[in-house]
Amino acid sequence: MKIGIIGAGNIGGNLTRRLTALGHEVSVANSRGPQTLTALAEETGAKPVTASEAAKGGQVVVVTVPLKAVPDLPTGFLDGAAEGAAVIDTGNYYPQRDGRIAAIEDGLPESRWTEQQIGHPVIKAFNGTYAQDILDRGRPQGTPDRQALPVAGDDPAAKQAVRDLIDELGFDTVDGGGLDDSWRQQPGTPVYGNRGDADAIAKALSEASPERSADFRA
Repeated sequence: MKIGIIGAGNIGGNLTRRLTALGHEVSVANSRGPQTLTALAEETGAKPVTASEAAKGGQVVVVTVPLKAVPDLPTGFLDGAAEGAAVIDTGNYYPQRDGRIAAIEDGLPESRWTEQQIGHPVIKAFNGTYAQDILDRGRPQGTPDRQALPVAGDDPAAKQAVRDLIDELGFDTVDGGGLDDSWRQQPGTPVYGNRGDADAIAKALSEASPERSADFRA
């Protein structure tokens, strides 16, 4: 599968490592240019590209940049993606880093805000996952207590594509509902950073409160 990854930080870098190891064709970009990705490319075999090129032909595109950087992504960066491409948003709103985003403070789910900025539906996944777990905690299907990740989004086909990819990485998934329900997996909720199995993740999602905790408000 052709996969584009925009953002080569902890999550983006480790997804690049695992997805290339699984045989996927990965293009990876960051804000500083492909010349700064030489080491990651040599380690993984991924193709370093600009952010404008990362999604070209991509069946899955991962946007894993700080929220404050989302409006600065190149205009039309998804135009060359494959028809029906699943766009994964791994982002979280951290006011101390991102500054105050009024719409999110007023209750708009973070991934709905990202979707509005980039003009394309997104699937929320990996936002509460420890980056090192992507490398270390994947297990075969059927393994007892296999770690599960919540996945939210409105497009059933795109959501299933993301869930299948996560399964390939070695994790179960739990349907987190539509994107309007994705507040249940935002920072400060019971599922955020939760390493539980599918039952534990489903329970954590059900126990979430729509009120943002003080630690994650501007």
